[in-house]
Amino acid sequence: MSATRRTNRDRRNASGEQAADAPDTGETAAGSPPAAADATAGDAPPPVRAAAPDLLAALLDGMDAALCAFDADGVVTHWNREAEQLLGWTAAEAVGRRGLAGWAARAEDAADVEARLLGAMDAPGRQVQEFALLRKDGGRVLVRTQTSAVRTGSATAGAADSAAADPATGDPDADPDVDPDGGPAAAGAAVGVYCAFSEVHAQLDLERSIAFSEALCEDAAWGVLLVDADLRPALANGQAARVLRARRSGVLGRPFGELLEQGVEEVESALRHVLAQGSTAVPADVWVTVRGETGGDPAARRRCLRGAFVRLASPLAEHPVPLGVGWLFQDVTEAKLAEDAASVLRFRDHQLHRASRAAAECEDPMEAATVYLDFALAGFADHALVDLAAAPAEPGTAPPGPGGPHDPGSPPGRAQLTRAAATPAEGPGPCLPAGPHGFPVRYPAGHPALQAVERGGTVRAGCGGVDPEVAEGWSVARKWPPGTMHALCAVLRSRGRTLGVVTFLRGGGRRGFTRQDAAYAEDVAVRVAASLDLAELLG
Repeated sequence: MSATRRTNRDRRNASGEQAADAPDTGETAAGSPPAAADATAGDAPPPVRAAAPDLLAALLDGMDAALCAFDADGVVTHWNREAEQLLGWTAAEAVGRRGLAGWAARAEDAADVEARLLGAMDAPGRQVQEFALLRKDGGRVLVRTQTSAVRTGSATAGAADSAAADPATGDPDADPDVDPDGGPAAAGAAVGVYCAFSEVHAQLDLERSIAFSEALCEDAAWGVLLVDADLRPALANGQAARVLRARRSGVLGRPFGELLEQGVEEVESALRHVLAQGSTAVPADVWVTVRGETGGDPAARRRCLRGAFVRLASPLAEHPVPLGVGWLFQDVTEAKLAEDAASVLRFRDHQLHRASRAAAECEDPMEAATVYLDFALAGFADHALVDLAAAPAEPGTAPPGPGGPHDPGSPPGRAQLTRAAATPAEGPGPCLPAGPHGFPVRYPAGHPALQAVERGGTVRAGCGGVDPEVAEGWSVARKWPPGTMHALCAVLRSRGRTLGVVTFLRGGGRRGFTRQDAAYAEDVAVRVAASLDLAELLG
């Protein structure tokens, strides 16, 4: 390249000397008048290549990566601002230096570094390497480089040639179209290299972020849903698609109203809040019902999705511009139901403990029985009824319960129940005794209370999901307070005898009784039966 420069310089000097020795004839060297030459020069458009160095410098300085370029001799031809910030050397200090020895690399490492950088001219594609460079303050930094050859006949080569020919950035005597042997450079021949580099740790952080994002969007056990600013899913991983009972491509671009049957307002409100205020600080539980999920009971089809909402903003914008919201969630329905059941169980055990201590202070056993029911009703039922058996459950047997007047109109063999205590039918209130002898209750055949006495076990009944008028007639026919839709009848047994039945009732605002509710009602019935048995013994 040095021989080429001398050849070009000699040619220009020879031309300049010849022009200086020629007599002034009023004509140019080409034989045309000066006015014509000036007119031609004034009419000609400005050369495009004159702006190429400035354009190249502006483009490279605007890049986020550190960039530099070398010619075939290893002379630095460009050094952008990111390179200045990373190593501390300014473009004025770097451009024009041959090699990196003594300033950007240690002398013992410079030969190997330069050989690896310039080796990209003889290798196809992009070369990725790592080596240590020197900062201006003397510190060392490990960088990862991506090096590619600059070849003739390409836009990159033309821009690099213009930068090399610019007096501000390169050798004014350089001729990019001439090869080192003095002849014209062949098309596609390497005339230099350009190198993009960054600190290894920063590059590794970027690669980890990309790998993490890809893993989340492909194989993560959590559901990942990216929602755009219009509140429509833009990306869903496999787990999210399984939770929503749809294919990954079938979720994209659809409003949540087409994906969810219940919980749409909660999800969209959370997304709008995150877009406006930012990411949530703690995970949130959202109960939803997915469209297309089979199952008769709507409560059984509800899913609890626990996760976090994060706002996505472009890292390239000067001010954060929301791109959407990332929703990372997990289906915790089973864990949530188990957690709720454990919480209810702890509350009920505490209520029984409090009821036992309060009943121990009652002088009247009948009052103790009603105390148990008052504590049991909290969070469990709306009404409670206590009916005692006043007739034998089977013909020919002695009355199993407290002695009472037998109704002659009751069919033989059917237990006759006498109301002993009840809560007010008009609304909430304490459970009160019905009087010293009570009053007979004529339940129709097949009544749940009669079934509980006959079977000696717990019976559940309900009319949920029917027309309100039908539900009203259902409760009236069974002699229960108006509005009753769910009932649980637990038998009262003490000392091997059936004393009667306790009935818990719920209105339409509550769900039906479950098996866990039946177990709790049986625990309460055992305590109530013991108090009623004691009241019978004491007369």
